Amino acid sequence: MRMTLTRLSAPSRWLRSRIAQGRAHGDDRGDISITTVIIWVAAVAGALAIAGTLAAVLTKYNGLITGL
Repeated sequence: MRMTLTRLSAPSRWLRSRIAQGRAHGDDRGDISITTVIIWVAAVAGALAIAGTLAAVLTKYNGLITGL
């Protein structure tokens, strides 16, 4: 048990120091810009539109495709 605690203490100290460094600098590296959000929304909407169009076309022509 003591060996496990010794092994886990180094990563926890490193993690605590990294969090402290981030708080000390006060920079906003975690913020997502509005441009990124717009790009992601457009990409997801485009993918859903393509998937919906394919589903509609396959449903419409399903009877013709089964005869092949």
